[in-house]
Amino acid sequence: MTGKTVLLVDDDGDFLEAMAARLRADGFRVITAEGQVRGHEVIESGEPFDLAVLDLMMEYTDSGFVLGREVRRRRPGVPVILVTGVAAETGIEFDAATVEERRWVPAEAVLPKPVRYEQLRAEVERLLSR
Repeated sequence: MTGKTVLLVDDDGDFLEAMAARLRADGFRVITAEGQVRGHEVIESGEPFDLAVLDLMMEYTDSGFVLGREVRRRRPGVPVILVTGVAAETGIEFDAATVEERRWVPAEAVLPKPVRYEQLRAEVERLLSR
């Protein structure tokens, strides 16, 4: 997995910094974007990345969905991981485990926040090894 590039988008600077540092220590190149607007700019820029990790709720409650659909449209084949605290905040749970769920959830995996780095790393490795 070393040398692969991960796009990490979240409006929580502490989360961005912590996860980016761990991914870099494990040999990944990391592009960080704080918030939906900056994430959109990176996706639109054409800068290459192999996988995107997107927070769901940023400026808007559906920011991660919007960016996930944008990745799908502009970067076909690039896997997406959504990280979200929506279940804890609203009690609404969803996943991307089935084909039916992936029709409306623009991600290959959904991880609940707070997410442990080991969980994130395992999903990153699983999706990049496909």
